[in-house]
Amino acid sequence: MKTLGLRLALQVATLAVVFSTVGHAEDRERVTFSKQGLQAKIIYCKTCHGLSGEGYLGYFPMPRLAGQQSEYLENQLRAFIERRRTNPVMFNVVRVLSPSMITALAKHFMDLNAIPFGGAPRGAVAMGKTIYEEGLPEANVPACSACHGSEAKGQGQIPRLAGQLFPYTVEQLTSWKTARGRGPGNDTSAIMSPIAHNLTESQVRAVAAYVSYLK
Repeated sequence: MKTLGLRLALQVATLAVVFSTVGHAEDRERVTFSKQGLQAKIIYCKTCHGLSGEGYLGYFPMPRLAGQQSEYLENQLRAFIERRRTNPVMFNVVRVLSPSMITALAKHFMDLNAIPFGGAPRGAVAMGKTIYEEGLPEANVPACSACHGSEAKGQGQIPRLAGQLFPYTVEQLTSWKTARGRGPGNDTSAIMSPIAHNLTESQVRAVAAYVSYLK
């Protein structure tokens, strides 16, 4: 009886050590950076993407990150690392980030609520609204709202379009096949390739103008 009790006690002690080790390992995986380290990365991101994550209207427009779905942001940052999305600058920026840092950055920018820049051609907004809400059945283009929502705020891996910079959206839709949904891996962006292909230049600009004014 004493031997059985001793064995049981040793087994319990061993399990306690194992679970404790696993727990500490999980904690290290969840948090692999300091608050100062996170703040430094946030400041670095805002150098290009704006102090409130509102984006940047320069020669090379930088996308709005404020209010973007965190799951989408995480997936796209991983897409740069995995070469599912081509951007040499972002590859070098993101490849040094730990998974927990990527998650924290995505959460930070999702919680921001910057005022949209606007500035897109007003004359194209009406057409863009129609395409966004009704699609183009004759061109096999579904309503954008079916996936991105009536307010264009997205959900999960489906991105927010509301308030996105007009020139950035135009550029992304125009170059979709060469920049997005490439290589192996889970990238919901691939579904957009035939849709973007079926939009004319004027239709692309109309949709981009409409969503740029949404808040």
